[in-house]
Amino acid sequence: MTGVSSYELVAAAASNGIGASFPVHNADSPVEVDRWLSGVRGLPGPVMPNLVVHKTNQRLNDDLDVIISHRVPAVITSVGSPRDIVQPLHDVGILVFSDVASMRHVQRAIAVGVDGLVLLSAGAGGQTGWINPLVFVRAVRRVWDGPLVLAGGITDGTSMLSALVAGYDLVYMGTPFIATQESAAEQSYKDAVVAASVDDIMLTSELTGLPANMIRPAVPVGHRRGTVGDFNMGVLSEGHDSPDAGSAFRFSAGHSAAGVDGVLSASDLIAQVETEYHAARALARPVAPTKSFDGISRTFGDR
Repeated sequence: MTGVSSYELVAAAASNGIGASFPVHNADSPVEVDRWLSGVRGLPGPVMPNLVVHKTNQRLNDDLDVIISHRVPAVITSVGSPRDIVQPLHDVGILVFSDVASMRHVQRAIAVGVDGLVLLSAGAGGQTGWINPLVFVRAVRRVWDGPLVLAGGITDGTSMLSALVAGYDLVYMGTPFIATQESAAEQSYKDAVVAASVDDIMLTSELTGLPANMIRPAVPVGHRRGTVGDFNMGVLSEGHDSPDAGSAFRFSAGHSAAGVDGVLSASDLIAQVETEYHAARALARPVAPTKSFDGISRTFGDR
């Protein structure tokens, strides 16, 4: 959500009672981070800054000091090990959730004492994961009984319920919030997300040499396209995307772009997802097998 999660979007999400996060580098400086966190203090939903902990982040220590001073409920770490910041955050009661994209990442994050794991799975926008989210959660549940967050592929309330049933405790929803009124994305970016079908999301290494999910160039605005061109799939690895101005790809998005049909306010999007979630729960009650299903069961049972 680099360049997308604005202060207005964070405040709108938290005002509507959901957890709100933003890449700290979206704020121009640590001073601006302080202003953002001061402005959202006391809102119903928790605000959990996302810190890039890679060694190239020259603002890390200054941003960390600001976050600690605000005693936010939790911090999400990405692009590297949170090893060096876990203790300072724990010292003031701040929980640490770490992005992980492999079992090796999982084991290392657990070893340094994180409180929660964010499973970056296939289908996430931008620099993506590569493991099927159902396989990933079951594998992690063999070694971890703490909080798990699914990142990637949450399209609506039904997919959210599916994730919770599978064993996740929380879900990320990023791509649908690109196409909100409060988003800092330019209008052409929002329009591209609305226009994109799932077939328009491509895995490409063209930007930085590290594969990322991006919207195919020249997605026509106003209708969804249903064909897929040829493309190369590279070997996935951890990284942080930064679009190259010379690239044909401009906009990152996840598979959940398939469920975005228009630009809404953040409040309307949240209300829509909540309605979908409760509707899905109502339909999830046990249903007696139909006569045709009984027949199929008997057929397979006889083999």
